[in-house]
Parts: sequence; structure tokens; C-alpha cells
Amino acid sequence: MEQSVDRAQLGAFLRARREALQPEDVGLRRGSRRRTRGLRREEVAELCDMSADYVARLERGDGPQPSPQMAAAVARGLRLTPDERDHLFLLCGHRAPHRQLRGEHVSPGLMRVVDRLQDTPAQVMGPLGETLLQTAPGVALLGEQTHHTGRARSAPYRWFTDPAARERYLPDDHGLNSRVNVALLRAASTREGPRSQAARLVTDLLRRSGEFASLWDQQEVGLRWSDAKRFVHPQVGRIDLFCQNLLDPDQSQSLLVFTATPGTESHEKLALLNVVGTDTFPVG
Repeated sequence: MEQSVDRAQLGAFLRARREALQPEDVGLRRGSRRRTRGLRREEVAELCDMSADYVARLERGDGPQPSPQMAAAVARGLRLTPDERDHLFLLCGHRAPHRQLRGEHVSPGLMRVVDRLQDTPAQVMGPLGETLLQTAPGVALLGEQTHHTGRARSAPYRWFTDPAARERYLPDDHGLNSRVNVALLRAASTREGPRSQAARLVTDLLRRSGEFASLWDQQEVGLRWSDAKRFVHPQVGRIDLFCQNLLDPDQSQSLLVFTATPGTESHEKLALLNVVGTDTFPVG
């Protein structure tokens, strides 16, 4: 049952968390004239994708009740731990997120790494291939992937149901990519059980995709992604990259970082994408 928002305690908690964060914790430069303890409200507002006035009202205790979506944005912006996020939800008058939503909260450790990768294609992935966070170069390389909803949040689901999901991958790799997606989803559904989200995803894909059903019947296990990635970008063409995969401690999330060998044509193309971002290159 939803409860009323505790505005006084909410304001005190948000203010304390803001003051505890240093600019370096979120990838910002301190500057020589900074007198504010911790982060400025304007900086928190930008991290949370909301107005500075809204942040100020929440801290004063006279703001509106944050929605669950707004609370999640604040938790991510302030780099809260899962326990701190649960506390924030309760202060906002909402039940603590269930296990699935907790898994979608990017861990502070991964957030600190991402904060230092703003000039590198990188993205944080959830356990079923949900893109939780992307750097700007990551969006330029792979397209915006955080806006999907429902089943489409899962990359394996999009791979088998949306032809656009394959457009940025070299056609010669599509067959192996399909097999790896199926093997990883099989492992997840076996590990999490027949009533899990992974199992429901499998059931849906068996109905919707003949390719998935055929590969599922082959019972392949143990396939893994290769570190070498071959992309086909709509503007700069083929890009050969390496993908470093960093798992968080409980292995429910992973950070993918894409790099190119210096001196290669792919390195030059990646540098070009980093310079122009997504303003010139539309995303898929």
C-alpha cells in the first residue's frame, strides 16, 4: 500500500546525499572557486534530468510527491546504493522496488566507472540484455537503446522480433549472434526457474520467432560473446572494435566498453563518431 510522502525526512536525506557527493565522484571538474559543500543543486538537477527548482523544492520539503520514475532518476543521479534507493522510495511514499527493479538500478561502482568514460562508447547492461545506461559515444555507435519498454527492453527479444536490431552488426555475424543470444537466454531461464522473467521471455519468443524456436531446439549451451565486435554504422561504415566486459560483484549487471586498435581505420572512424556525437548521425 502506498504511503504519504515524508517531506521533511526526504529533504534532509536528499540534501545529505548531495553534500556527500564530490564533483570527482560523478565525473565533474571541481574548479578553483568552488565553495559549495558537495555538489551544487544545478549539478544534481542535470544528473537527474530535472530542474534545479524541483531539486530545491524537494530539499526544502515543499515539493510535490515524486513519482516512482522520478525517485528512480534521483537514485541514479545521486549514485545511491540499493539500500539507499529503497530508503528513498519509502520516504517518497512508495513501496521499495521489487527485485526486478532493483536489478535495473545501476550500481554506484559502475556509475563511477561510466562517469570517467564519457569520451568512450560504453553501456551498462542488465541480466536479460536491458540497456540501463549509455555514454554519448555509445549512443553514436549503437543508437539509443534505453528508451525501449516491455519485452523490447531485452536485446535478445529485439534481435529476434525487430529487424532494425540487426542493422548495425555485420551480416556475416548474424548467425552466430543468434546462437549466442539463445544460449545465454537458455542459461538465464534455467538458472532463474520456470516462473522467471527469463522463462517468460523464452515462451514469448518461441511463439513469435521461427528462427528462435529452431535454435532453441538445438539445445546449445555455453556459447559466449567474442571480444571482437564488427559493426556497420549507417554513416561511417564498418568498424572493428574490441569489447571489454566488466561484471559487477553479483553479476546482475555488466559494463561494456568498446575500443579500437590505435592507428587503424576503425580507430579513426570511432574518433570521428566521438567528435560529432549524435547530432549529425541519426540513431536507430
